[in-house]
Amino acid sequence: MSETKTDYQLPSSLVGRADLARLLREIETVDSDLEAQKVRSSSNGSKVAYHMPLLSQALSDFLNVNKIDITNEQSRMLVKEQVRSLKDKAPIVHMTFAVEADPDSLQTLVAWLRENAHPHAMLSIGLQPNLIGGVYLRTPNHVHDYSMRALFENSRDVLIKEIEGLAG
Repeated sequence: MSETKTDYQLPSSLVGRADLARLLREIETVDSDLEAQKVRSSSNGSKVAYHMPLLSQALSDFLNVNKIDITNEQSRMLVKEQVRSLKDKAPIVHMTFAVEADPDSLQTLVAWLRENAHPHAMLSIGLQPNLIGGVYLRTPNHVHDYSMRALFENSRDVLIKEIEGLAG
């Protein structure tokens, strides 16, 4: 098995491992379709003239960012292998929010992570309404609680003192 190509750039539209799985399935579907076209054209003796299937925005972004020619058979094989490896080995940052994050915010967040932490970082998103606000962040090595709940718990003595000062 070859190593994962480290210079692939992931567009911010690919946020989580499920997005990579969808990208891989689409690449496999395109590969199958283009191979079928190749077989059909060779059976009637004509030169292969690929008719590109409709590509998702995520696949188009991925191909454009990495300057990949999807009609090239060897490129497709390499991309499939490496996206499969990325899906299995990309570092995951687990983030738990109090409310569901909008897609644009997640894309901004993943773009920041890839620029500042790891170029292939993926997000795993969870919801926990009792956080009140903020985020609970977990990586394989660290856990950080940036929630309002933790802030209130850590400031309990100060809050009690302030409330007593108001009542007194």
